[in-house]
Amino acid sequence: MDNRLALLTDWVRQFDCLAEASPVPASSDASFRRYFRVQGHDSYIAVDAPPATENSQTFITISRYLCNMGINAPRVIEADLAQGFLLITDLGSRQYLDEIGNDFSAADDLYSDALDTLIRLQTAGDKYRKSLPSYDEALLRFELSIFREWLLERHLGLAFSAEDDANWQSCCDALVGCALKQPRVFVHRDYHSRNLMVTDENNPGVLDFQDALNGPYTYDIVSLLRDCYIKWPVEFVDRFANRFRDDCGQAVSVEQFRKDFDYNGMQRHLKAAGIFARLFHRDGKGGYLDNIRRTLDYVVVASSRYNELKFLNALLGERVMLALLEVGP
Repeated sequence: MDNRLALLTDWVRQFDCLAEASPVPASSDASFRRYFRVQGHDSYIAVDAPPATENSQTFITISRYLCNMGINAPRVIEADLAQGFLLITDLGSRQYLDEIGNDFSAADDLYSDALDTLIRLQTAGDKYRKSLPSYDEALLRFELSIFREWLLERHLGLAFSAEDDANWQSCCDALVGCALKQPRVFVHRDYHSRNLMVTDENNPGVLDFQDALNGPYTYDIVSLLRDCYIKWPVEFVDRFANRFRDDCGQAVSVEQFRKDFDYNGMQRHLKAAGIFARLFHRDGKGGYLDNIRRTLDYVVVASSRYNELKFLNALLGERVMLALLEVGP
């Protein structure tokens, strides 16, 4: 018996236009939130966000910020924070990832729209970013610890010697230091092909924004172009990365931008690989494991360009990738 779904159904049926609605699963994500489509005189999304694990007030606040910026984000229509229920506008079911899989030729136009929206997020979002939590040193280091704890130790059974530990900490220092030195902007924090929806107007629709932070300017662009779920040709990545550098309004050299882009990407991808392992071992969600190798491939390539990250490059190339072959998937 799905008690929360029964409660959610009763909750949405109190609204006149949804009196006969029956929630149908719309999508799920890596959190404990669930999304259901409900039909009345229009289509809506009913969100089940258990208060013990999800902060719906943050979702409401960030949604308002994005809508004020002219970004096509779901608008909150009704909310019951005590129960953890939201009724939001429906941005459809045409996910960027699926749309590109069906028509690869659409990528240029879709990513041009996504890049324009990201620039708007950073420029128009400047008035809101200081109200967001800071992407600070403690959080950056914690995220790197997820990789070590859940992927290296729990999933792969790899152990560090004292020398390994010192070298790992040195690499973490380099990645965190670069992130902290970058110009600060409104960071969506999960801006990629699974959270962007193809819409007929004001494309794209932007989802999963509730973890937004005041953080480094390259975080979202590297999330978009070095996507954990789809790998783009180098030419494609470079072309859109250079366009972002030209348009983002940050006074950085080509060389500094490349380092910022690479280092933020490596920090993010190490975290993501650790989260994929954690989702499997802690939450019983094995569907993300297939993305680990693609995600770490980005780190292998990027770390090979920087002498201070030699240990990280060797760790992945000589130990982690081989261990992944042994454990699967």
